[in-house]
Amino acid sequence: MSAVKASVKSENFVAAREVLGQICHIIQDFYSHSNWVELGKTTPYSALIRPDQPLQNLAGPSTPTCNSCTGDACTENILPEVLKQGLLTSGYFSTFSSSKPAGKCSHGGLLDKTRKRDPVGGINKDSFTSDHGTLHKKAANLAVDATMELLEDIRLAAGDRNFLRLMGLSQSYALCFVIDTTGSMADDIDAAKQVAFNIIDSNAGTLQEPSQYILVPFNDPEFGPVIKTTDKNYFKEEIKKLTASGGGDEPEMSMSGLQLALTSAPPSSKIYVFTDASAKDSHLKSTNIALIERTKTEVSFLLTSFFFSRRRRSIDGQDFSLRAVRLSNVQLYRDLAQASGGQAIEVRKSDLSLATTVIKDSSAGAVVTVFQVVMDPGRPDNFNFTVDSSVSNVIIYITGVSSLTFTLTSSAGVSQESSQTIGSLASLTTVGNLRTIRLNAGNQTGFWQIHINSNSPYSIKVTGQSSVNFIYNLVELQKEGGIRPKEGRAATGGNVTLLVTVTGSDTVTVTKLTLFDSSGPKELIGSIQSLENSNFLVTFTEVPVGDYVVRLQGEDTSTTSRSTSDTFQRQASTRITTASLSVAAQADSINIEPGTSITIPFTVSSDVTGTFTVQVSNDRSFDFTSPGNLNIGPSDGGKANGTISLSFPASTKSGTDVTLTIQAQNAAATDINYAVLRFSVAAKVKEKRL
Repeated sequence: MSAVKASVKSENFVAAREVLGQICHIIQDFYSHSNWVELGKTTPYSALIRPDQPLQNLAGPSTPTCNSCTGDACTENILPEVLKQGLLTSGYFSTFSSSKPAGKCSHGGLLDKTRKRDPVGGINKDSFTSDHGTLHKKAANLAVDATMELLEDIRLAAGDRNFLRLMGLSQSYALCFVIDTTGSMADDIDAAKQVAFNIIDSNAGTLQEPSQYILVPFNDPEFGPVIKTTDKNYFKEEIKKLTASGGGDEPEMSMSGLQLALTSAPPSSKIYVFTDASAKDSHLKSTNIALIERTKTEVSFLLTSFFFSRRRRSIDGQDFSLRAVRLSNVQLYRDLAQASGGQAIEVRKSDLSLATTVIKDSSAGAVVTVFQVVMDPGRPDNFNFTVDSSVSNVIIYITGVSSLTFTLTSSAGVSQESSQTIGSLASLTTVGNLRTIRLNAGNQTGFWQIHINSNSPYSIKVTGQSSVNFIYNLVELQKEGGIRPKEGRAATGGNVTLLVTVTGSDTVTVTKLTLFDSSGPKELIGSIQSLENSNFLVTFTEVPVGDYVVRLQGEDTSTTSRSTSDTFQRQASTRITTASLSVAAQADSINIEPGTSITIPFTVSSDVTGTFTVQVSNDRSFDFTSPGNLNIGPSDGGKANGTISLSFPASTKSGTDVTLTIQAQNAAATDINYAVLRFSVAAKVKEKRL
């Protein structure tokens, strides 16, 4: 509880939510796995969530608590003296050993080996068919009441607004900037300030007002700290304090700054990185891609340079005349933007303020991606997309070389060339490598085609405003039924299952869902199973190696017309990448006290033998030890184990969250997978003994 409240106070809502999930699991299990119900209790055991209240009347370690069940009858196996004295007990459980203290109850069930040792049977109430299944409903009702009591306790401590954000019920977005503060960035910082202030002021008091403001400065060798607040005026003051200084050796710590932003921002955020330098810490590229995939965060880069002699100057005695983001270094930013569904926008410093309109556009309410593709290498091609009647304010973004041309054609057969800045279909502005095409109001609905003529790499992104969108999660089907989240990347050659939820409409049906890889190109069509409440389970069989985006098509069944306006399409931003190897890691606890260390065992699995490079990183730069590589030999069963030791300084504040990323890759660096763990730091609360 203290860890949840401390994380909420620090506005680390994702970390708080993960700990809250564990607490809910434990509290709910208590009523099924203990004899609280058998003792005749009809209200929750509040001491479980009160650190100042000790647990009382517990059965001692040598106190017998159960008799053996007789045949299939197992409803009265708790000893009468235990019930008479009101002693609280639970059942022993193990999937490996039948050992348990003499006279003690077992949990019971097929997986519990202790149930076969005297006293045989169990006391769990997990289902109606459990040993004490007749009490399942009472246990479930108490678990619900206890959860409500827990959530109300947290709500009163956090306040209504932060409680909604903790529960993921806040509909507004976080405004997140990662800004290079080295000496050549004065103009860029001014442009970032201008767009931030514009968004804050224009959206104040509206549904589009950001729920959170995040700022991560980076320099060299420093980066951070993370400034995270819900107070727009405080954020303004902090961003006003940014000044440009230092960093004369050109490469800067942009990847470390981005890593901090990715672990601090809520899932599905949009992050904007301002820099004019390459990354000194480019080794964190794969770490950031792992975090992007896990959080489904969209990252865009606004890249400026000093190629133009009139912009060259000396700042604080440092010569920046040769400083520029070279092509090979720009590719790093392009790759990250592509992985996240963002954009890498390259402009003159003098034009940066014009390019920031992308940020203002995305801060509008209910922005959805209708279509997106990256062509690298580039080739002339036609691309089609459908705009349904729920979509307004359609914008097409194209990035590419200056020689790129395009033709836009509407469903009515009307065309407009890229040479026309104002035409019958749209208006066009060009800043650096970015072309922004805004469709004219009144004729946006229907089938559209855009032809691109370029042999150099380019990207297309079509967005609009609509209440209808979708979210998805990689999941695994469990043998005993149900699903659970899939950790890491999807398995190459295996089945991929997505849990898809359509938002914003109760009258929409999903007609087609595909995984699309533009490098092939190849498109895989999923098998759709409709669930309740606009949820769909979608399965793809034998998915080959590739980088895929999720595309959804559907129909609105609320209308009788079968025109194209009833058909809609949406696309997820973040890629799904497959991997042949896997990484599994699990810590004994995610709640850590300051001044302690923990060990985290992990396993790398692969059908291919060889040496696998291991890269470990944490976003707080805490000290750790880990193996640099693991070897899987012919007799190792396709697995290799390693251990990480992570230390938490005594000075760490309660409420701090720490994200640990573990990556493994094959010798050729063509196969990469990862595991991500998040820890919450909280000082131990001393109990008041009665």
